[in-house]
Amino acid sequence: MTTTTLPRTPSFRLDGKRALVVGASSGIGQAAAVALAEAGANVTLAARSIDKLKQIGDALRGMGLMASTLAIDVQDVEATEQAIASHAPFDILVNSAGLARHGPALETTPADFDTVIGINVRGAYFVTRAVAQRLVTANRTGSLINISSQMAHVGGIDRAVYSATKHAVEGFTKSMAIEWGKHGIRVNTICPTFIRTPLAEQTFANPERVRWIEEKIKLGRVGELEDMMGPVTFLASDAAAMITGSALMVDGGWTAD
Repeated sequence: MTTTTLPRTPSFRLDGKRALVVGASSGIGQAAAVALAEAGANVTLAARSIDKLKQIGDALRGMGLMASTLAIDVQDVEATEQAIASHAPFDILVNSAGLARHGPALETTPADFDTVIGINVRGAYFVTRAVAQRLVTANRTGSLINISSQMAHVGGIDRAVYSATKHAVEGFTKSMAIEWGKHGIRVNTICPTFIRTPLAEQTFANPERVRWIEEKIKLGRVGELEDMMGPVTFLASDAAAMITGSALMVDGGWTAD
């Protein structure tokens, strides 16, 4: 009798992996940290607000999961690089630090432009680079995930600056994926639609904007934090071992048009 050898599904587990989640104090970053910890990763929660991080870390450890905290401000590139360099290499990065200052393009101020660019592009770029540098030096592979947006692929009302930053994130993510592929380092983005987070409160408070959102999302609802947790775990895991330089759309069909 001939024995048939069947392929086996790669593991979605992250046991033994070290993960850094930047922007973990709330919203998508917090959800990503929980997802990675539940999958077995030892998660370092990073953000400016150390008090919030400690509360989240305590809650995770109370669930029997592994978590520590790290206070960083991605706007301070040198200090951020030093903080990352002082730790053992991180196998996984989820960069969820971000800022939005929405308004008509004709009313954009240079100060608002520089602030949003400074966090969403400059900060994200150098955090990703710092984590990759430690992996390359240690000759380790890894999965680096930048939280982008559906607005990296379309435009939106009052979102010229925000959309510009997310288009930029897609660009450097693809280029880094090309450069670091030879090291076994994967670099991808996740592009969510409107998710119920503190960052989106202003938008959801505007009935006109809510109607616009509901018309564009084909699944007929806005995103919840839980909608981001599976995609983060997938891209971080060996189940996504052949995926790099890609954008994973979590947009309810917004960009399908």
